[in-house]
Amino acid sequence: MRSDMSPQSSQPPQPPQLSQSPQPPQASASGLATVWANQQSWLGLVLIVGLLAALGVFYGLALLIVLLAIIAMIFLHELGHYITARSAGMKVTEFFLGFGPKLWSFRRGETLYGLKAVPAGAYVRVIGMNNLEEVPVSQEHLTYRSKPYWRRMSVAVAGSAMHFLLALGLIFAFLVVGGQTERVESPDWTISGIASDSPASRAQLLVGDRIVSVNGESVATMEEMVAVLPSAGTQVTLGIQRGTEQLSSTLTLGTHPADSERGFIGIASGSAYDFRSVAVGPFEAVPETFKEFGTFTSQSVLGIGRFFSPSGLGDFYRNITNQPTEQTTPTASRGIVATGNSSADENRVISIFGALQIGADLTENSYVNLLLFLALLNVFVGVFNMIPLLPLDGGHVVIATYERLRSRRGSRYTADVSKMLPVAYAVMFVLLFVGLGALYLDITDPIELPS
Repeated sequence: MRSDMSPQSSQPPQPPQLSQSPQPPQASASGLATVWANQQSWLGLVLIVGLLAALGVFYGLALLIVLLAIIAMIFLHELGHYITARSAGMKVTEFFLGFGPKLWSFRRGETLYGLKAVPAGAYVRVIGMNNLEEVPVSQEHLTYRSKPYWRRMSVAVAGSAMHFLLALGLIFAFLVVGGQTERVESPDWTISGIASDSPASRAQLLVGDRIVSVNGESVATMEEMVAVLPSAGTQVTLGIQRGTEQLSSTLTLGTHPADSERGFIGIASGSAYDFRSVAVGPFEAVPETFKEFGTFTSQSVLGIGRFFSPSGLGDFYRNITNQPTEQTTPTASRGIVATGNSSADENRVISIFGALQIGADLTENSYVNLLLFLALLNVFVGVFNMIPLLPLDGGHVVIATYERLRSRRGSRYTADVSKMLPVAYAVMFVLLFVGLGALYLDITDPIELPS
């Protein structure tokens, strides 16, 4: 007896079918494109590593260290924006080092991370930074513009805040490791510059001379010499050391440009002071760190103001075009003196290329010097980014503050950024001109550090 629960077919039986081998799945065009893109991305990463290794081999370890330090500085700037944006609930779609063609990237969640070909900065893209950007309604609550004032401010200032924190840490490390720089008078000073049509030039003093007495009174340092000079219009006899010779020269003092009561010879010396390091303990270094940070910040603010003044930009243009600029008396600050061909070097902006050169030169002498250089660089970049103009971070601070002041209870005011675009484009043009000009000068007329 057989029990068959299957339905009976009215069709005649079919001949058995020959078995067929399984066909390989067909690769889709999108899949191939993804594989190719991943291969290109990894090739880009290999290229970057190879370039860094080549820099270390051909240009020295010092330059490679400075380059990596600057890249880390730029990365931390953008990391500040990224962390504060994510903590505020904003959507960050991109986090890239560099600009231009993409070399390497990977995606984690909603954010694409990577490196681009032109190492001229970095950026973090937060959606809805202004009223011009269209965002789906479903994502409006994730935009920068939808967040409270204090959240937008935290994102805008985060980059510069990172620079300032880095600078404080670097200054502290410099003081503890290298000691505090102390200026002392040098008894071996010599004349390094003589003003034209001055008492010194008329008395035929020469570069390399050293004044050892005034009216028969011995003086060891330049400050001692200045202290015993009589008032303007007085005739004095100077004892001069010129090599192995002892000479005497009589001249009538001129009037000092800054003080009509003081006598004026018309000389400058780059060796009037020596600089030495004094050990500083960790506890002593804390107040000194903030003191030095304040000094660096004020110098950066004044330097940026002088450079972007009409006269500063004029000197910069004349320097680029090799036109003569107004000469001034050489000055020294903490023992570092620019020795370029004109006074414009004293207030000169350097490009990334110039920063690499200066940083490498300092690092070759001592790695401690790199700490101070990076501290100065971080302070300058942090202050510069706070200039209250778009597209700089300071421009976003101004817009957020303006919107806050114009808002009323229950009514949120949003600034129309389209009205600010002409100013933003003008700022970008000036920054491009300054950046390319600084790069040209750093290549053709690099700043030389004193030995």
